[in-house]
Amino acid sequence: MSLHRPIPEDPYRKLPAVSSFDLASKDIAQDRDLAVEHIYSGDGLHGGNLSPHLVWSGFPSQTQSFVVSCFDPDAPTPSGFWHWVVVDLPADTASLDQGAGSNDAGLPAGAFHLRNDMSSPNYAGASPPPGDFPHRYFFVVHAVDIPTLGLDSSATPAAAAFNLAFHTLARAIIVPVFSH
Repeated sequence: MSLHRPIPEDPYRKLPAVSSFDLASKDIAQDRDLAVEHIYSGDGLHGGNLSPHLVWSGFPSQTQSFVVSCFDPDAPTPSGFWHWVVVDLPADTASLDQGAGSNDAGLPAGAFHLRNDMSSPNYAGASPPPGDFPHRYFFVVHAVDIPTLGLDSSATPAAAAFNLAFHTLARAIIVPVFSH
């Protein structure tokens, strides 16, 4: 089996078109390699497993909440791999500090993590198969038109993504890469 598969298209192009807003970070950048602090620790990797700093602006005035996620569409599965999902961030939130993905204690009141595809409610750093092509990590902030998606901590990232398809006003994206 070859690990060098063709890179699929941007998964967000399959969703209803929405406007965009600004997303920046002190830690990650478009098309740049993730630093060691943002990769997984385990399976032969010695990363810090820390979520990156994110700051956003220019979102629609009618935004009532935010969802932040990190998705790898290049994972060797038909459904990609969810590394991080934070739901119900209050509308007055405009940033997350590095490491906010460690647990719910680092989040504003009312916000919480869903289980990632490693079944843990936090950020799971990048961990593509050894020798595979560089994977893309879509760090996305979704401006949402309702104050809560109505999910609880047992919901899956796919359930959150499904609800977002109907409630996203705008989306901001940064896509760094990683391979080892």
